[in-house]
Amino acid sequence: MSRFIFFIILLLFVQQTLLSSDSLSVFKKRKTVLVSSHFAISSTSLVYLNQIWYKPYQTSKFHLFNDNAEWLQVDKFGHVYSTYQSSRLLLESMEWAGYKTKQQLLVASLTGIGYMTTIEMMDGFSSGWGFSWGDMTANSFGAGLLLSQKMVWNQQRIQLKFSFQSSQYASYNPKLLGQTFLNQILKDYNGQIYWLSINPSSFMKNKCFIPPWLCVAFGYGANGMIGARNNDIVKSQEALNSRDFHRYRQGYLSLDIDLTKIKTKSKLLHSIFICLNAVKVPFPNLELSNRKIKFNYY
Repeated sequence: MSRFIFFIILLLFVQQTLLSSDSLSVFKKRKTVLVSSHFAISSTSLVYLNQIWYKPYQTSKFHLFNDNAEWLQVDKFGHVYSTYQSSRLLLESMEWAGYKTKQQLLVASLTGIGYMTTIEMMDGFSSGWGFSWGDMTANSFGAGLLLSQKMVWNQQRIQLKFSFQSSQYASYNPKLLGQTFLNQILKDYNGQIYWLSINPSSFMKNKCFIPPWLCVAFGYGANGMIGARNNDIVKSQEALNSRDFHRYRQGYLSLDIDLTKIKTKSKLLHSIFICLNAVKVPFPNLELSNRKIKFNYY
């Protein structure tokens, strides 16, 4: 769910800045900070989302909505990513606070899914949206990816990341795709890419020539989308002739950096690295689709 991306990064930064304080040396104090800050952050985020996302629409009776065919499933990757990152926030915090691994797994899984379910319930009571089982499935997959790696490897060897580049399509439907650059980051699915960033060296028992911070990244995106299911909103034949509105999927191959593997003695810098690790580091990439094979320099 792309509208959470930058808010999640902000949450990570606030949380990690609080948790890096040397004065909080006792686990009991750390747990107090964790519980209070997590409650405050979660509550504030729900209020924030209500203002920017749900306020323009009227409240309705609870209803279901099948949106699995929308946006060529880019929004579903957004749900996987959002749940993964919000669960990662809690998992990192609980480890700092001294909780045992089993407690981390139980609380992080229940809280992560619970938080995203709350948002889905808000969707269900909004006239502009609806409760989506497809979204819930994606949410579960995001939490599962994080927690399964914690259980098996006690680390995240495969991470989910995000990148964005402005598209040419937002101007044709600014109400839906965003009128400003910041809104477009959250709403324009044409410019969003979701990455599976894999750390090869973490799978090798012995030291190898691959730096521990270097990752291989596989991305997914889509283009040519003016509306959720089709481009019928474009009525002007002149506009149709002047632009290519063909809807198509895109795959990407690139490199990435796991910022958490970069050694530093600064706790603040380490916290910043943890936050920024939610976003893919820009690298040249190979773009593959049914329309073209292209090498991008960004």
